[in-house]
Amino acid sequence: MLQRSLATAIKQIDATFPVLLLTGPRQVGKTTLLEMCADKSRHYVTLDDIQQRELARQDPALFLQSHKWPLTIDEVQYAPELFSAIKIIVDREKKNGMFWLTGSQKFHLMKGITESLAGRVAVVDLLGLSQVELDDRTEIAQPFLPTDAWIGKTACGIKAPKSPSALYEQIWRGSFPRLNQQPDMSWDLFYRSYVQTYVQRDVRDILNISDSLAFHRFLGVIAARTAQLLNYSDVARDVDIDHKTAKQWLSVLETSGLVYLLHPYHTNISKRLIKTPKVYFLDTGLCSFLTLWASPAALEAGALSGAILETYMVSEILKSYWHHGKMANFSFYRDTDQREVDLLIEVDDTLYPVEFKKSASPAKSASKNFHVLNKLNRTIGHGGVVCFVESPVPLSREVTAIPVGYL
Repeated sequence: MLQRSLATAIKQIDATFPVLLLTGPRQVGKTTLLEMCADKSRHYVTLDDIQQRELARQDPALFLQSHKWPLTIDEVQYAPELFSAIKIIVDREKKNGMFWLTGSQKFHLMKGITESLAGRVAVVDLLGLSQVELDDRTEIAQPFLPTDAWIGKTACGIKAPKSPSALYEQIWRGSFPRLNQQPDMSWDLFYRSYVQTYVQRDVRDILNISDSLAFHRFLGVIAARTAQLLNYSDVARDVDIDHKTAKQWLSVLETSGLVYLLHPYHTNISKRLIKTPKVYFLDTGLCSFLTLWASPAALEAGALSGAILETYMVSEILKSYWHHGKMANFSFYRDTDQREVDLLIEVDDTLYPVEFKKSASPAKSASKNFHVLNKLNRTIGHGGVVCFVESPVPLSREVTAIPVGYL
């Protein structure tokens, strides 16, 4: 069984918070992870069980009396009535590690959490398997920064550089554990079933969508725009829905953990920056399926090749933070002169610029826009260009080309 990076953070949270909420898309391994982290004293119940769900909704106090703690409650979004009852127990007992909760509909969960369990719950996000986890590098992994210290420590765990074809094979397959641990499973059947289940079980519950075909078209339109600036009007036109509906549907994809919105960096001083976010599909396999790429080779050679590679890089960097229980303070820079920096990582009041390139020999000009950050009056850290180099290559005193296999 693959070791998950988030396991360390979960054990730390268990010792310091009475309640843990683990959120993330369906099928990314939330329940399996908590089973790995639990000791024999912890009990388990799932609200996928209709009888348990009804009891939790109708009499949450009786439900909690029926199950001893420490307790894991799976799919807790089906019974938000539990939050107030959990608060009463937590405030009375004053012990850590009492309740572990999982949920795949953060859209519904956060309102109940903030109203009832504020200050008592730690919320962490789980995505699909990271490259670190697939490569069995979790023991030395740390949140990505394009610094000499991070590069040096990461290099110790790299066995061999990844070829572009091998990387696109992983990008096309995606990060869902079942697909990676059962290589004979049908890729097409898995994703077709996933989309059908997601629409039927989650989206209809949240949005009461009557036209599932329109939502399926919406998924495809968003997938085709991965790593691009998000224009709601264009999306609405292509799907034949109104602007308000497009924003509402996209917010559900975001809170369900299927897409990530990267917002532009801005300050009150600088008024020239574009305020439109970029959208990224967080599982590149699902993105490939929705955009109809039937093989890794076709994906690598196709029109989505560069965008899907950038999507993969952003999602892996995001996992390096979320899977360590860390907040990801990410943004991008783009001004009206079309000068852009793909990613800014803010740590300890320092901005670290990162560029993504589909190249094995990036030119020094790959980081040409980094200098425009100096006008932000912020401390600018060492920069990185993530690309297909086989080993780290200094491009200047301030910038290093970093192999994509290091992510």
